[in-house]
Amino acid sequence: MNLGTVNCANSLCHGSASPWKDSNILQNEYITWSRVDKHATRAYQVLFDERSKRIARNLGLKEPPHEAKLCLDCHTYDPAPATRGERFKLIDGVSCEACHGPAEPWIQVHVAPGATHADNVAHGLYPTNEPVAQAKLCLACHFGNKDKFVTHRMMGAGHPRISFELETFVQTQPAHYVIDADWVKRKGAWDPTRVWAVGQALAASELLDVLADPKRSRDGLFPELVVFDCHACHHPMSDKRWTPRPGSSPGRIRLNNANLLMLRQIARVVLPAEGANEFAQKAVDLNRAVAGDGGDPEEAVKQMRAGIEAMTPAIVKHSFTSGDLKAMLAGLADDGARGDYHDYSAAEQATMAIGGLMSFLGKRGDIRDFRAANAALDRLYDTVKDDEKFRPEQFRAALDDLRATVNPR
Repeated sequence: MNLGTVNCANSLCHGSASPWKDSNILQNEYITWSRVDKHATRAYQVLFDERSKRIARNLGLKEPPHEAKLCLDCHTYDPAPATRGERFKLIDGVSCEACHGPAEPWIQVHVAPGATHADNVAHGLYPTNEPVAQAKLCLACHFGNKDKFVTHRMMGAGHPRISFELETFVQTQPAHYVIDADWVKRKGAWDPTRVWAVGQALAASELLDVLADPKRSRDGLFPELVVFDCHACHHPMSDKRWTPRPGSSPGRIRLNNANLLMLRQIARVVLPAEGANEFAQKAVDLNRAVAGDGGDPEEAVKQMRAGIEAMTPAIVKHSFTSGDLKAMLAGLADDGARGDYHDYSAAEQATMAIGGLMSFLGKRGDIRDFRAANAALDRLYDTVKDDEKFRPEQFRAALDDLRATVNPR
């Protein structure tokens, strides 16, 4: 049973106005969520905006957006009515139980003397500390899955383009927890690089699932275009930006392979050289097959999906060293210099990845001039802050500048 956020809001539970000094948890989690987290009421209230109403009208929905399941599934926590307690409210938005699971089985257990995190998870608390579980949870709305997905038709009706990278969004979300020695003791080591890598793997898997699912891979006569690169088509006809790349040919709609490009770098540090090369080749074969330039698309999707499934456990088990981070940072810069991030979505993912890796290296003391490196990173971010104004040559120039500035120890 879903009990509602009000059950977490007591000042002696998670509703304290300020953190408790002698507590293993902050106790002000509800206040942080309700006041500054966009997942709270605002996620639901946006459905009353004129833009949301216009999208609903364009899609021909019978209900207004604040009542339509298509919208509620991501803009609020929308469990089956039969599972809602008396104090549950949709207007709470993406609430506590949306991420931590229906509270009835574990709400009493988690405050019992001697209760462990493992006990709480066994009673139904969602294990958000586990990278794969966390990625599945976040990607369910911020990318989509078999139950809910922002389609090209929805985007055509006016829904914003989905842009997401797990670790970046985790870092920018107002945290209602502190990863300290006690947290690690209760829940295990936390590695933000692993979070980034797992997020890339699962996002790519979801994209491949769309391609492989006959119910989702097509929209009438056309394929489901949301899994392709938006900006391959959405740019002025006078902008002759196509350039030769592996797995690409003129006039073909291109798969949005941004996550696969990130995974290529990850594969180089978590897999043996032969396995990393095989993964990179599978990605090229997939792009060619999907574009109709050779190969069986279904088989290419199957092979790529198998490659990601095999690599994900290796990512989870891998302890990312400073050397790994430096290698991936250098690899991202090298790929960018070759023009592999000519498409906006790839440049966007690469920028967030570079920003994350630089941050992790900086915290380890492995970047000599962090101030200059951050200034160069800001210039790189400037090139991708507006997808409609993105110019590949400007991105590459900013990346070259960053390559010259960042000097890992």
